[in-house]
Amino acid sequence: MTQEQHFDVAAYALGVLDERDAARFEDHLIDCPACAIELESLLPVVDILSDVDADALVASEQSRRDGVVLKKMLGEVKQERRRANSRRLYSLAAAVVVFAMLSIGALFAGGQWLAPDQGPQPPAQRSSKQLDPLPLAQGGSGIGGTPLAGETYTSTDNRSGVSASVGFEPKDWGTQVSFAVSNIKGPLTCRLVAVRTDGNSEVLSTWTVGEKGWGTAAQPEPLLLQAVTALPRADIAHIQVQSIDPKGTTETLVRVP
Repeated sequence: MTQEQHFDVAAYALGVLDERDAARFEDHLIDCPACAIELESLLPVVDILSDVDADALVASEQSRRDGVVLKKMLGEVKQERRRANSRRLYSLAAAVVVFAMLSIGALFAGGQWLAPDQGPQPPAQRSSKQLDPLPLAQGGSGIGGTPLAGETYTSTDNRSGVSASVGFEPKDWGTQVSFAVSNIKGPLTCRLVAVRTDGNSEVLSTWTVGEKGWGTAAQPEPLLLQAVTALPRADIAHIQVQSIDPKGTTETLVRVP
């Protein structure tokens, strides 16, 4: 008795075994109650199958397969339509954004075009809380007529030949110091020092001077800079422009006033 013979029950019931295999299964069936019981349970099914129209079954199976294909195809079409609708939606949204931007730009331009000509506006009042821009035409004249803000002083050192103009502008937070330096040759490292009325000093700014210098034949324009300090104007005795060598030794180039 082999395992294959146990698997032949359905085939035997349906009559698909050849004569040799059918005879072998019948010999096995005599000694195998399990296969006999299984064969008995399959006989009603065999009777039902004998009444089935084979051609109709094949046609039904073909229709079922075609229905699956049709359903899959419809699903693909549905997804494609969704993707197409999404693309149309995105395109429509982009068009709306562009149209809105163009409309806002047109309104802004129209506002500019339709706004009445108010003529030249008066200059804004200078605030004591902000730095004044450089140069300032409203202040006193410094070196070569260079405009500086506030109380302006100019000095030239006879030894170094360096000239400097300084403008002091009192602010709520201290003093704005605008200064112009001329006839100074480099290379140099310089600094601006505020000397207080009590004799102490404070470095306000540092900078370098190139080989062309400032206020020279090679560089006619004066150097125009700006610094700030918390010191009130009344506490500043004078300003010094100093040079610093690599060893840290300083030399006063000009004092203002």
